[in-house]
Amino acid sequence: MADPSSYRPKPGQIPDSPGVYRFRDEHGRVIYVGKAKSLRQRLSSYFQDLAGLHQRTRTMVTTAASVEWTVVATEVEALQLEYTWIKQYDPRFNVKYRDDKSYPSLAVTLNEEYPRVQVMRGPKRKGVRYFGPYAHAWAIRETVDLMLRAFPVRTCSAGVFKRSAQIGRPCLLGYIGKCSAPCVGRVTAAEHRELAEEFCDFMAGRTGAYLKRLERQMHEAAEEMEYEKAARLRDDIGALRSAMEKNAVVLADATDADLIALAEDELEAAVQIFHVRGGRVRGQRGWVTDRVEAVDTAGLVEHALQQLYGDEQAEAIPREVLVPALPQPAGPVREWLTERRGARVDLRVPQRGDKKDLLATVARNAQQALALHKTKRASDLTTRSRALEEIAEALELDSAPLRIECYDISHLQGDDVVGSMVVFEDGLVRKSEYRRFEIKGFTGQDDVRAMHEVITRRFRRYVQEKQKTGEWGDPEAEAAAERGRAAAAADDAAAEGPAGRDPDTGRPRKFAYPPQLVVVDGGQPQVGAAKRALGELGVDDVAVVGLAKRLEEVWLPDSDDPVILPRSSEGLYMLQRVRDEAHRFAIAYQRKKRAKSMKAGPLDDVPGLGENRRRALLKHFGSVKRLRAATIDQICEVPGIGRKTAENIAVTLAQAAPAAPAVNTATGEIMDE
Repeated sequence: MADPSSYRPKPGQIPDSPGVYRFRDEHGRVIYVGKAKSLRQRLSSYFQDLAGLHQRTRTMVTTAASVEWTVVATEVEALQLEYTWIKQYDPRFNVKYRDDKSYPSLAVTLNEEYPRVQVMRGPKRKGVRYFGPYAHAWAIRETVDLMLRAFPVRTCSAGVFKRSAQIGRPCLLGYIGKCSAPCVGRVTAAEHRELAEEFCDFMAGRTGAYLKRLERQMHEAAEEMEYEKAARLRDDIGALRSAMEKNAVVLADATDADLIALAEDELEAAVQIFHVRGGRVRGQRGWVTDRVEAVDTAGLVEHALQQLYGDEQAEAIPREVLVPALPQPAGPVREWLTERRGARVDLRVPQRGDKKDLLATVARNAQQALALHKTKRASDLTTRSRALEEIAEALELDSAPLRIECYDISHLQGDDVVGSMVVFEDGLVRKSEYRRFEIKGFTGQDDVRAMHEVITRRFRRYVQEKQKTGEWGDPEAEAAAERGRAAAAADDAAAEGPAGRDPDTGRPRKFAYPPQLVVVDGGQPQVGAAKRALGELGVDDVAVVGLAKRLEEVWLPDSDDPVILPRSSEGLYMLQRVRDEAHRFAIAYQRKKRAKSMKAGPLDDVPGLGENRRRALLKHFGSVKRLRAATIDQICEVPGIGRKTAENIAVTLAQAAPAAPAVNTATGEIMDE
């Protein structure tokens, strides 16, 4: 536990101006980002008597080892920089709302020549118009199915669209009138785009004018005795009204607004958002977060606004945002939202009427979401804490192992030998920091030697990072790190996946932080190899254990007898989960490598020949045998194959050994293809 006075800035060093500050831990990792109207006043509040600080703030300042700040011109700039750094550094003590699932949205790909209506999840893409999010994908499909009658916009994938254009025949939706079939030229690209834009206008809430226009066209068609056209327009109107009825009117004045409500307790907070467009609820979403920093309702609202609108496009931000409490101060947040939207945004707390009642409904949804989350997580939180305590007690560790790394080796009879590293933090998987290793120090089957190589390569990177920052004081270890610098650079290509962040740039860097516990899949030999690898690098502050599969025994280095944890132990269950995850990850990588090697053929050795042209060659000639027998001129007939490439193909196939001929097992006759 660090003493905040050891890194407290000297009096007069902190400027009395707006800015953003960062607290870092002993490893240089950013653990908290905050903003302030006056950096001097805000930072001074962190260095008062620890007894007067909130428990969470006290934990943060005692975990930190340094503090730094950046001065900005206005509070709006501070708000923007704070959001950028929270996204960049992912600090552990900041409130971060995370979706409990990936909510689907209705998307219109206006960035394509022929826009497509589809269901999309994940990050927003440039040039795509989004509506929602919705609670269920089937709700989107029902709405789209009703609206395609009036707006026959393309919904097919790129492959189906291309195929229909090639054969000159539309898909089923084109035949039943739910697609305008631009693939076969029934409408032009401009006409189809106009349809897509009308679809977007209708979904955005501008429904009244469009329905009136359809009704006028229906009456005109009836007067001119075009009854089939009138009947079709009547059905279109009915389909659109059915789609509208699925979203009940909640605000009679056709308001565009987002309503945000919170439910919170001492440990957690849940946020719910209703997206109202044209007076109707068009989408709903929610998050739950741990209250890792001392922040009130207004602060939670500010964090929610940053999370909700930080990456949104201008058209996704409504004219009105209703919240249960205004951020303090509210002016910079209003200005920030206005800048992002490009027009005025009214941020306020509703005091009466329908909007206040609707916000109360959103708050009830937040309360239910928090209760449901607690029901799911209560036992999980308890068991995780108990499991870590049991592991620390059984292995006689100084503290609970908050970061556990597990390693496993996988191969198929000595071929395609690979290693895996998985990471658990606070008892939860940290998939962003997983690693995969291709064993390259030797060939054949030797799990112990492979484990030694994997541990060496992982911790060689850690030693190198510590040496860069000047925190590695052991001369012998420094020499070992220096010897491993070249090997560590080569390891970058074989160890896949991000971990840690550079303290200067915030970008991911490999193997930056040490675990408190290393678990290896195996018994005494594997544990001994891991411990020997750490000793050779001078790393002596990381505990190592092995978990043998057969009897689930926990092996310690230099111990003749294993540690036996009770079968009902939560600690043993967590170690099993960690070991099984490492085994799964290693098996997946080994199978991927094996599948790739099995697909290899003589054409893979042709320089400059990619997958598409290899496929074209095999499609043209039917087999490698016929390709081998072809002349250079015949090979040049394949689209995309030039004479130089054809010569390379002929030379490579001539040098490669031909495949064994097929034999009829009944007669012994050699069969031609």
